[in-house]
This record gives sequence, C-alpha cells and structure tokens, in this order.
Amino acid sequence: MTTSDRTPQLQHLMQRVNCPSFKALSEVSGVSAKQIRALRRGRVATLRLETVYKLSQALQLSIADFLATFADYEDGQTTPTQPTQESVEPPSQVVAELRQEYDRLQAKLDQQQHELRQTFQQESLQILESLLLQLPTASYAAQQNPQVPAVKLLPLLRPIADLLQHWGIESIGRVGAEVEYAPQQHQLLEGHAQPGERVRVRYVGYRQGERLLYRAKVSPIG
Repeated sequence: MTTSDRTPQLQHLMQRVNCPSFKALSEVSGVSAKQIRALRRGRVATLRLETVYKLSQALQLSIADFLATFADYEDGQTTPTQPTQESVEPPSQVVAELRQEYDRLQAKLDQQQHELRQTFQQESLQILESLLLQLPTASYAAQQNPQVPAVKLLPLLRPIADLLQHWGIESIGRVGAEVEYAPQQHQLLEGHAQPGERVRVRYVGYRQGERLLYRAKVSPIG
C-alpha cells in the first residue's frame, strides 16, 4: 500500500511561503485547482512538467526537492514534511526531462522579453525619428551662427511631446503659469506656501494616469 494523501506536506510548504489557501496557491502558481487536487492525492506523476515547474517555483523548492516530497512512499517509511538531505531522489530521467522543460520555458521567456524590448524601441524611434534626424543639424547650425533664435528649435521638440502622449503621460502645470499651490502635485523650490495660495510654475511635473511621476516645481509669488 502507499500513502496517497499529500495534503499535510503541501500545507506545510504553503505555510513556509505564507500561502494561506489552495486557491491562493492556484492564483500564485497559475496552476488549476484540479491539478493541485491531483498533487494532494499523490498523483504527482500525472502532472505535466510545466505544472511541476510552476508549483515548485511557487513553493520556493528545487524541482528535485519537490518531486522527492510528493513521491510515493511505502507504508512504514517516513514521509517527509519538508525537503531534507535524506529525501529520496527522483529518477534521473525525470530530472533530465524537467531540466529540459525548464530550459525551454526560460528560453521562451527570454525571447519574449527580447521581442518586447525591440518592439518598444522601434515604436519609440519611429515617434522620435524627426528629432533624431534634424536635431544634430540644428545643433550644428546654432553653433555656427549663435544669432539663430532658439525659438526655431522648438518644433524639433514636438516628437518628445508625441512620445509622452503615446505613453499616456500628462504634464502638470505650464512653465510661467500661476496656479494654486497643491502639495500633492507641487514641490516648492524656495520659501513657504499654504495650500490654495498662488504660486508660479518653474518646472512642469508629470503623471501617468493616476500615478504621479514628478511634482511640478513652483515658487511663491510676491
């Protein structure tokens, strides 16, 4: 006969990682409740390699320790409640297959991250294209002729505004504007001001949706 109930072992490991319930374990690991029930009933051998990997990560175990903890034990033997050096090692073939699956998943994740980074860079470069192409020439012209008004360079900054808009980033205030002081979105550069008092915007701030990125920097008026 074999000891099939692995619920005590699983609950012990869940306590170690502060996982309060089987539902929480399912959410953290991305493994279905049905698969967790199979694990509790001692049917670890029926789980897919990807499922074993996800559960071992959620429980902060190595794959070898995970399999050793939930493997079948004959009656009369001690069933471990946590991984130990004396844990029965899983078959080398299973470990090799799990390692292969882990490497495959890691390679897939790395590839996805690489593709996302390339997509992000490409979209950003497309928005900034005119700035990247024209700013060096404008900078050179300004160095050759210091009398060139700086206002002529302002159109080149438009792509930056477009990029911020593309990312959903909004400015807080407008340089030179007089506004009512609000500590939640303004930072005093000098002096003192009470909420509601008039201040002048020296540097704009930014927010992205509900998240504050930078407070606008302001100075008291008068």
